[in-house]
Amino acid sequence: MKVDIDMGAAPAGAKAMLDLEELLATRLLVQGNSGSGKSHLLRRLLEQSAQWVQQCVIDPEGDFVTLADRYGHVVVDGARTESELTRIAARIRQHRVSVVLDLEGLDVEQQMRCAAAFLGGLFDAERDFWYPILVVVDEAQLFAPAVAGEVSDEARKLSLGAMTNLMCRGRKRGLAGVIATQRLAKLAKNVAAEASNFLMGRTFLDIDMARAADLLGMERRQAEQFRDLARGHFVALGPALSRRPLAVTIGPVETSARSASPKLTPLPQPGEDARDLIFTPAPEERRAAVRRTPPPPAPTPTADILNQLNQAKAAVAETVSSPPSLFPEIDEAERNGMIDAVMHDMLNDPDASFRTDAVLYQDFLVRCRIRRIQGDPLSLPAFRRNLAVARAGIDGETAQGAPWQRALELSTSLPDDVQGVFFIVAQAAVKGAACPSDATLARAYGTHSARRARRLLTYFEEQGLIVVRTDFTGNRVVAFPDLGCETAAGDPNGPDGDLQEPQAAE
Repeated sequence: MKVDIDMGAAPAGAKAMLDLEELLATRLLVQGNSGSGKSHLLRRLLEQSAQWVQQCVIDPEGDFVTLADRYGHVVVDGARTESELTRIAARIRQHRVSVVLDLEGLDVEQQMRCAAAFLGGLFDAERDFWYPILVVVDEAQLFAPAVAGEVSDEARKLSLGAMTNLMCRGRKRGLAGVIATQRLAKLAKNVAAEASNFLMGRTFLDIDMARAADLLGMERRQAEQFRDLARGHFVALGPALSRRPLAVTIGPVETSARSASPKLTPLPQPGEDARDLIFTPAPEERRAAVRRTPPPPAPTPTADILNQLNQAKAAVAETVSSPPSLFPEIDEAERNGMIDAVMHDMLNDPDASFRTDAVLYQDFLVRCRIRRIQGDPLSLPAFRRNLAVARAGIDGETAQGAPWQRALELSTSLPDDVQGVFFIVAQAAVKGAACPSDATLARAYGTHSARRARRLLTYFEEQGLIVVRTDFTGNRVVAFPDLGCETAAGDPNGPDGDLQEPQAAE
């Protein structure tokens, strides 16, 4: 079925028509400096083709969410986990729903990771759901950069790989890529080269004009015309548009973006209370304290109940027939002190952090027998919890305080293997010390991978236990809403070492 989309006006009063079926097979590249009308062009294309083909818009600035009110697009908030976005993308292909992935509010690296996960879900859909879908990516140079930038290499590789799959291998899976960029020089060449249709807008830099002229098959001296193009005027070329370079004026649109070009407006007259307006916080800016209902206690395992019954039966039998002990009796406080001493002796070994809990537990039992500590040995779950508290290195006075006791209560909802990391961050917040580095948290978790340590902080934040933020210098601060305290700023890339004291406020 042949469907022609009216993109606007062509010379001699003709209409600039775009063959939609040909576009699905050959892809489109839009280029133009900021303010040249790229977003307006994409909006015109989306509005004119909304009734004919499923659409997916990767929107880094939240400009296209207004399509939802008129054309029924579903807005997908990008502030989700990567696995969630991948599953949502698979369901989108299955049910053929047009969507807008809103990445507004995320930093560049998060936008790249979210777009990569979402495009990966579209690309990896089952063969039965390979229906045609128009995938529009605005500001494509963010997701397929030509050179490495300030983001991590991992995020760049993920995003670039997803964009390459979209433009190079997506056609057989029904994915038709439409990418828009401010500068061709910033866009990866293997992504741009796969497009067969081009719409070139206003461009000023020589390197971008020369590359645009090469793509359109024009001579270098003809590239100067790109500087003279008005807003909304483009030069079109491609099998879906025109076999020869064609000047196109993009037509009007029915929806509008939430952001618009800045307009000059008169400044307000300065008043005597201007200083108060600046330095006095508004009532809504004062953040209310977060109160969370404590989780219900975990049910006691059947094995522990049977163990308690056996201990009670053995205690009764000992009072009746057990001979007097060869070693002097010690009270519970002294016994706990001896156990703590054994714990600290074990942790003094620099390799203890990288041994499994099972190995450390056997070492603990041997040390207890050597020191002749009376009573039943600690169970493995109790040993893990005591070991996690000992690794935090909390002092006696702080341990008796209400914030630390509350931290102990919150930790019961976490798995045993991550409680040590939680205690280290919590004690830094209680003391007001600097936030531990990734290396310190990794050692507490028993690994050399700093990335795993950062994932643990993300896990704690998803559980609602902490709030992680980064200051203007790149240092990390972790706040505990339930404890009413937070760590001082600390360098996440700092060396592994003892926690530092908080720095004085400037």
